[in-house]
Order: sequence, then C-alpha cells, then structure tokens
Amino acid sequence: MAENPVKWLFLVLTSYLSFTLVHSASNPLLKKTYIVQMDKSAMPASFSSHLEWYSSTLKSVTYQTQSGEEEDDRILYSYQNAFHGVAAQLTEEEAERLEEQDGVVAILPEMKYQLHTTRSPMFLGLEREESTRIWSQNVADHDVIVGVLDTGIWPESESFNDTGLSPVPARWKGMCETGRGFQKHHCNRKIVGARVFYRGYEAATGKINEKTEYKSPRDQDGHGTHTAATVAGAPVRGANLLGYAYGTARGMAPGARIAAYKVCWSGGCFSSDILSAVDRAVADGVNVLSISLGGGVSSYYRDSLAIATFGAMEMGVFVSCSAGNGGPDPVSLTNVSPWITTVGASTMDRDFPATVKLGTGRTVTGVSLYKGRRFLSLNKQYPLVYMGSNYSSPDPSSLCLEGTLDPHIVSGKIVICDRGISPRVQKGQVVKDAGGIGMILTNTAANGEELVADCHLLPAVAVGEMEGKAIKHYALTSRKATATLAFLGTRLGIKPSPVVAAFSSRGPNFLTLEILKPDVVAPGVNILAAWTGDLGPSSLATDHRRVKFNILSGTSMSCPHVSGIAALLKARHPEWSPAAIKSALMTTAYVHDNTHNPLEDASAAAPSTPYDHGAGHINPLKALDPGLVYDIEAQDYFEFLCSQKLTAAQLKVFGKYSNRTCHHTIANSGDLNYPAISVVFPDNKVSSVMTLHRTVTNVGPPISNYHVVVSPFKGATIKVDPVTLHFTRKNQKLSYKITFTAKSPQTMPEFGGLMWKDGVHKVRSPIVITWLPTL
Repeated sequence: MAENPVKWLFLVLTSYLSFTLVHSASNPLLKKTYIVQMDKSAMPASFSSHLEWYSSTLKSVTYQTQSGEEEDDRILYSYQNAFHGVAAQLTEEEAERLEEQDGVVAILPEMKYQLHTTRSPMFLGLEREESTRIWSQNVADHDVIVGVLDTGIWPESESFNDTGLSPVPARWKGMCETGRGFQKHHCNRKIVGARVFYRGYEAATGKINEKTEYKSPRDQDGHGTHTAATVAGAPVRGANLLGYAYGTARGMAPGARIAAYKVCWSGGCFSSDILSAVDRAVADGVNVLSISLGGGVSSYYRDSLAIATFGAMEMGVFVSCSAGNGGPDPVSLTNVSPWITTVGASTMDRDFPATVKLGTGRTVTGVSLYKGRRFLSLNKQYPLVYMGSNYSSPDPSSLCLEGTLDPHIVSGKIVICDRGISPRVQKGQVVKDAGGIGMILTNTAANGEELVADCHLLPAVAVGEMEGKAIKHYALTSRKATATLAFLGTRLGIKPSPVVAAFSSRGPNFLTLEILKPDVVAPGVNILAAWTGDLGPSSLATDHRRVKFNILSGTSMSCPHVSGIAALLKARHPEWSPAAIKSALMTTAYVHDNTHNPLEDASAAAPSTPYDHGAGHINPLKALDPGLVYDIEAQDYFEFLCSQKLTAAQLKVFGKYSNRTCHHTIANSGDLNYPAISVVFPDNKVSSVMTLHRTVTNVGPPISNYHVVVSPFKGATIKVDPVTLHFTRKNQKLSYKITFTAKSPQTMPEFGGLMWKDGVHKVRSPIVITWLPTL
C-alpha cells in the first residue's frame, strides 16, 4: 500500500478503472444482444399479454429486413419474475431509439462472465472432512432447494444419490429439461431440476457444436458438478483423488435439493442467459442461489446480475456469489451489491507435501498431487536444468511454454519451470513431451509463498518463491546440479490455517466504500468434490485419466460452501430473511487461525484485513445461534440505492415492480443496517464527526442483556449509545448509534471491530475507518 492517502487512493482507483473499463469498436449495423427492462405496470390495455406488448415495442424501432427475418426472432428471452422485459438482438441505433419508448425502464448491453475457479491455471487441494453436529442434522424434511448457476451437472455421481430423501416438494415448479446425454430419469429427489440457457451465448458466439458439447444439462466441464456437490452432495465414503484427501465427501447441506441451471459453455457465460436463469429459478421456487461467476464491476443500475438478484432477494431468495480470483490486487472484487453475499477464499488444515532433495543434500518442501506410474528413485539423483537466464526473475525461456524446450537439453532431466502465462499442469506436459522426467514448479513474486498442489502428468513439485530462487541459483551456478522428487501423500493439522488465499479478490468496494466487501471467506483452496466423467482431473485434452472426484481451488469453491450453510440455516430458521442469514454468517465469523493469531494473508505472510477477509471466516455452528441479527428489508436496500445519487430513471430499475419510492430513511450509505461498519471521513478536518445507526433483532433467548465492546482506533474516538441492550422478548428490535469523531487523520485505513456480548453470544461487526483527502 501507499505511504499517504493520495497515493493510496490513486492505487485503488487505478486498479478499479483498469478492472472495469473496456474499449471496443462497434459496427452500427451489427446486431448485438441487449437486455431490455420494461415497466410491467405500463402495458396498454390494448395488449393481451406482456410478451405481445414487448414484441410490439421492439417492432416499432427495428428495421425491416430484406431476408424476411421475423422480428419476433429478435427476442431471445422474456423475463417475468425477478426481472421484467426481454433479451433481444438489436443494432446500436435501434437500442438508442428503443430507450426513448414509453414503458422502457433501461437497456443493458450483453456482458460476458467467467467462472471463478483458478483452473487456468488451476489451483488444486483438499476438502474438509471432519464430521460435526451441523453436518449430521437431517434437513430433508425442510425441503430447502438450492439453485446452482454453472456448467451443468454430472447426474451419475454418487454425490447426487437420493437415497433417504422424501419426495420432491409439491411447491416445486421446476423441471428436468432433456437433450443429448440427459434424460428425465437423470433427475431424482436430489437433483430436482435441470435447465439450460444458451440463446445469449449462441447469439454472441454462434451455434453450439452439439458433437463436441452437450446442449443439455449434462456437465462436461466439471465445474458445475463440483460446486453442486459442495453445496448439497450426499455423503460418499472413500472419496479421494488418486488416493489423495481420502475420506467422506459431503456437501454442506446434504439433505438439501439441487436445481442445476446451465448458463456457462465452452466460450463463457453471458448475462442474458444468467438473467433468464435467475428469473426462472425464482419462479421455480429455489430458496438459495449459488453463483460462482463474475464479470467485473458496473454501477448498480447497469449491472444486470445486481438487478436480477435484487428481484430474487425481494422474493426471499438468499444469493451467494464468488468474490473473484483477482487477488492480491486491491479493488479486484466482483458481485459487490449489498443484497448479495460476496465470498472470498481461504485455505484449510490439510496439505499434500512433496519434497525436492538437491545434490547438495538440502531438502526443500513443496506440494503435489502427482500419482502416476513413473516415480523417481529416492536413492538416486537426476540432472537438474533451468532454462532461464537469471534466478531472480522469470523470462520467456523459463516459463516452459509450448515449443520452447529443446529436447536435446532437457531430455532425461528434471526441469525447473516458472509459473505464469500457461496453466501449471500444461507446463508439465510440455516438459514430458520434450523428454523431461520431472518438473519443479517455482512461484514468482506474483504468487509469493502460497503453495498450490496440482494433479500433474509427470513427477512434479511446486515450491515457494524464496526456495524457488535458491533452487534456480543452484541449477545456474553448478555444472552438475542434481535433484530427486518425493511425494508424501496427505497431511492433516497444518498450521496456521485458515489463511486468506492469495488469489482471493480484495476490497475496498470502490462502488460504495461504506459497504465493506467481501462479506466473509470460506474454504476455497484444495476442495475435494464430485467431477465430470468427461474430463481428466487436469482438464487437459491430453489427460486421459478419469476420476469421480477432483480437487479444485478458487472463490468458485468457497461460494457453494456459503450457499450450503445458508441452506442449512434456512432449514433451521425458515422465517429468516436473506439478510438475517447473511448477518448470522458475518457476525459469528472468526478472525483468528488455529494458532490463535490473526488470520494471515497468503500473498504477504502478514495479517489479513477486512478488505481481504471481510467479517472473517465462516463458523457454521455459531451461525445457527447468532443471538442477534442485523435484518434488512427490500425497502431498506432501496433506500440505500436512494443514497447513491441515482436518477429517478436509474432507481426505477429496482423500484418499479413493488412501486418503491424513496422515503430518505437512510441519510448516507453507511446507515444501511449492514453487519459490517465502514466509515468514510470526506476530508482531513480533525473536527469531523460521523454518526451511524444500527438496529439488531433478538433471535436468541427472549430475556437477554448485551453490552458492547469496541476496539480502539488511533485516528478517531468511538462512542456507542446505548452501551447496553436489554431484550425482553424474541424478535424484539433495539437500535443503537455509533459516533465517530476524527482526532488524528491517518494516511491508511484503520481496522477494528465492535462486539455485543451477553455471556453466551458474541455478535461481532468489523469496523473500517477511511480518510479521503481533499483532492
């Protein structure tokens, strides 16, 4: 970070702009997909249906085609639940004319989203196995249904066995769509629905090749199967990846149902398809939406996913989204709307150690998931080679890219490869193709000391940056450098853990600094879960191995952990709102690891901050009984939007269908009843005073007495009023205010916390104080 506030702000603003700005040239006659939001209540009486009205409105602005194209063919989707309007193919000029028509609320251009797994290059690791009371609770009778928006599902996986589940809930309106490789019988009492959404994708990229890709809910990518199993997979004994992470694999809510909505294809995921899936899922009757993808940051009123999930939230649906894999860069978050639970990634307490024994006798510890027929002898040393020109920084020759290794030089040797540019496992394939017998994969400055285990195709070990430099120095300076590699299997009890993953996207949330994001972190490194039968564990075309389970990493993996826990909370507390569930997860999250020290940041080997871990690491058992919750109703979120200086037309995007208007009950963004507290002092005047308000709802014992504890800050004094809260009944609401008085403006943000305690419950909110300079 920077040494003064101007530099710090410049850093985060530059990161934000580089993350969100896109320049593209456009052909005025080229038709593109636009999402057209309509005012449902404005339909003239002369129309018999909304779709008829939408179609007529489109026809009024579109050019007649000489090819005889039906104008109705322009419409890809009609939205009717979480969102109202259509996705349609329009030229830029037609879109501009349409925006002027009566009843048109907004026009949003199609946006491409990406899955939030680090599979290219792909992080790999482990899954939590310990069995606790929370996992053994039977939630089948509660009939919680989780909608997973992803790449589909592999129904034959044991994780989707429906033994012991009651019949599909009568309220469920979803269906099992069929296609190549997917028939009605592939749905059961676990997979209660499966749908596909591809019209936006095909409009942007051309027709799907049905010979190479399933145009059905079947998952040939693996990502969707993995996330669905993490949410609600049935327990499977003896699950493992080639012997690694052996144990029982189970979802967070093994009694919950899964509805798979396939929105991602080989070329990506498109917003019109995602929007249609959210709209359909809400109508089908899901309780939770799990969305492990993202596409950058747009203003709230320009973000189709934010708009659709606002509608889902209004219907009582909890929405969990991945934070993104843009870390450790600041301001790299996606999915930052306050009604979305934004999930970062952390490590767990298992690892897969492997060693590099050098010719000097020194042994270096790394990680690997290699399990193949070829092993190197521990009693023999093998020639070691590094193709780079210096040990301190990588260069094109050190990255082991395709076509860069000379077989005459590397054949029969262990090759050192720097991370970067190409997928890690692919580097091993390049080494193998060139005749190399093993690989040492070295971290660079971008990765630091975060070790990543991969399912390599030849003996290979990943090592950290510092050890990597030492090994490279040895190879470059010794004419007869040698090494051998050994693989030690699965180890438990790794300390410290959890650690915030280096790849996990970071705050601050520059869209609204007063809304702290991410919300929480959850296991997202080395997660074992079900896998497709169509692809090897490395995802390389040359990998002909087939496995039932795979180990992946990414915020794509942490998101379904939270989705599953949310399903569990919804089953135990069906009356809780999405905001109450989020509050329970946030206020019970922990911020210390298993060595009782503050959570660490893997990218810096230093304590992480709320910009990295949000409220902390989820604690499911505690979340079941949080004591107090910070509840937020749909109108409160709308009042928050009213404080964002949006125009009446922009606000209409969120408020039209419930006839919402601004009552101005929230004076500023920080007054939203959010479980985290972020204060932004607008200038560096010492006399600045900021007062925020919060209301807590008692969900614990009817008679409860809480007192407050606040951590000290260098730059401001904090006063809470009142300092005690006395509850006399369940669901009683009590309010308090927090007054911040600046006394010594700091050049960097300050972090701390506020906690309400009753002797049993600890209801903690992170606090961030930021000083903005007068520019």
